[in-house]
Amino acid sequence: MLIGLISDTHGLVRPEVHTALAGVDLILHAGDVCGDDILDELALIAPVRAVCGNNDAPWDPQLVAAIDDIFDGVRVHVSHGHEVGKVTPANIAAAYDADVVVYGHTHIQKITRVDGRLIVNPGAAGPRRFNLEASVAILALKDGKSSVEIVTLSPSQP
Repeated sequence: MLIGLISDTHGLVRPEVHTALAGVDLILHAGDVCGDDILDELALIAPVRAVCGNNDAPWDPQLVAAIDDIFDGVRVHVSHGHEVGKVTPANIAAAYDADVVVYGHTHIQKITRVDGRLIVNPGAAGPRRFNLEASVAILALKDGKSSVEIVTLSPSQP
């Protein structure tokens, strides 16, 4: 199973996202969606599930506080990350007991292993901030095992 990981779109779906996530079975959005039209556009690629970020309306019925599910034998948790205070892979890993933990908020793409668990921030896919490259990630799950790859989006938009 291939899952597209995206976060911090802040109201923008770059055209490159369609290519980067082509062929995924599902998209998990780690918050700061900033508009239902973003989820509608992502749904053109694959089914979408999304969590609420600190810039989203908490009453949006399309957003949940967290996603905890099992995909292909792998326990996956998705939340924005801001809820743990100082957002570091260690703090995220301490807060959530899943095989794969996906978060956003910092806009910094990062893949970390903590005690054999995969902790992933796909980076920010929306407007470029903090002089960071826009990115998404592809999570591959098979037979209870996981791997992930960061996909940098070309800088066609600021």
